[in-house]
Amino acid sequence: RELRVVLLERTTRTQSITEAGQAVYERAVGILAAVDDTVRVTQHIQDEPRGRLRVSCSVEFGMVAMGPLIEHYLERYPRVTVDVEYTSREFDLVHEGFDLAIRAGPLADSSLVTRALGKLDYGLFASRDYIASRSMPEGPEDLASHGLIVFTGGNARSGMTLTHAERREPFRVTAAPRLRVNVGTGVLGALLRGLGIGQLPEMVANDLVAQGKLVPVLPAWRPPAVKVHAVYPSNRYLTPKVRVFVDLAIERFPWSNLDPRRHQPANGRLAR
Repeated sequence: RELRVVLLERTTRTQSITEAGQAVYERAVGILAAVDDTVRVTQHIQDEPRGRLRVSCSVEFGMVAMGPLIEHYLERYPRVTVDVEYTSREFDLVHEGFDLAIRAGPLADSSLVTRALGKLDYGLFASRDYIASRSMPEGPEDLASHGLIVFTGGNARSGMTLTHAERREPFRVTAAPRLRVNVGTGVLGALLRGLGIGQLPEMVANDLVAQGKLVPVLPAWRPPAVKVHAVYPSNRYLTPKVRVFVDLAIERFPWSNLDPRRHQPANGRLAR
């Protein structure tokens, strides 16, 4: 009906193809072969990430782990390039053209899809010289008499809250800090200069403790861990360059302790 020609001649016992039907058949076979070839090419592209990946992350997370992750990503996938922006500002991921962002801390309610990567464990630290000059605190209440270095960037609240595995209630340090700083590198620099006691990600502090530059303070009392997520616009048509970057983050990071199969939109609904 569509072509307005007879393609098959039928009788009660037999059927045969017409000249027009033969022409349609030969071209249809070629079209189907082209479709199959398109599928194969698309699958190959999906297997091999390529193109430019635009990614954003906080300055603090970049200091902890982003550099080695990007280096390994570029080594493993030679057909990709990366543009990375280290910033703590809030921005529209889609409007500014980013493929994904790595965000630490609570997430705002949105339509973006998130992938839980893991968490950053924090502790309190100070320089050896500072502790030698002021003595080691014996309990969290002693922190009021010390110089406190407080991180105020990102989603962090101004102040310091500590939890203990054997205590139900957290301890809120109410003493005025000696220094407030909105980047993690500022906290680290102040601690190394002996200005006081502050919190750092253990991934950053452990090497400095091993080198004797920092010492743990009140190790039984810990600041809350911070969850880390990859955030991107949609997982319906997730491109290979984004998918393998997120998978590589889970594979490479020793602090990743969440189910790598879970995708969760920031509004709380699960997606697989």
